[in-house]
Amino acid sequence: MGLLNDPNRIPENYGLRIAGGLIAFFLVMQLIGLGHHVELRLANLLILSAGVYYGLKKFKNTHEEHMNYFRGLITGVAIAAVGSALFALFMFAYMKLDSGFMQSIIDNEPMGHYLNAYIAAFIVALEGVFSGLLVTFVLMNYVDTDDVNDPAGESQ
Repeated sequence: MGLLNDPNRIPENYGLRIAGGLIAFFLVMQLIGLGHHVELRLANLLILSAGVYYGLKKFKNTHEEHMNYFRGLITGVAIAAVGSALFALFMFAYMKLDSGFMQSIIDNEPMGHYLNAYIAAFIVALEGVFSGLLVTFVLMNYVDTDDVNDPAGESQ
């Protein structure tokens, strides 16, 4: 069973998809000259939200339509963490390879003169994890979970 269809590897599977979407979006924005607009990071939130949502749905589908609320929270945050960590690794490599991009960040951001590629990549990862926590918390209200009062394995 491969990574893309293993029900026990949903965070890795959907985290890879999120990272792919974030990387593709970043590269397209760089190619069309909009990479310096920080407002476009809101689109990253949409990509992250879609990945977490579909990951939670996949989890529920592969686990006989059962999902505990806390298990859903853990799964959603894990999906976001994998995606954000991979995107941060990509950003680190990109900032190391394109010194002009890193210099642009240093020159144009309010706290830019305190940044280097390591700190900037860490901030990207941290922002993604916390955004994933928030997104997962909100999405858990839209994904049906098991009742707390129903013990696992017992049906009436």
